[in-house]
Amino acid sequence: MRGTRHRTRTLLAASALVAGLFVPVGLYVAEHVRAAGASEPSAPEPEPSGAECRTSVKGSRVVAYCHNPYPSTDRVQLHTECTRWWDIDADSKPVSVGPGRTVRLDDRCWKEVRSAWVTHAGEKSGESP
Repeated sequence: MRGTRHRTRTLLAASALVAGLFVPVGLYVAEHVRAAGASEPSAPEPEPSGAECRTSVKGSRVVAYCHNPYPSTDRVQLHTECTRWWDIDADSKPVSVGPGRTVRLDDRCWKEVRSAWVTHAGEKSGESP
């Protein structure tokens, strides 16, 4: 009988020791899981960039002024769609707009202009304008 009691006490002591070791680890993991779920780190917001363009149409001519107030270079391109089916639509050559710069883009149709718009593409470092 003595051997069984000794073995039982030993098993209980070993179980308590193992539980005592795993409880802090479990609490540590639970704290990190709760902290991660409570406040997800938000994605970094991109820096503002891109030139602001103002387009005007007068008769058969289109003029766009693009000003870039941001520190990164922007590439802008004017697209003109003509009303007449035989009048050729046009896309200007892309132009780099440096920080604090303004560029003028212009185009024309033979007759009326249906629509005109400017597209943007940020310039990668190392590209030549």
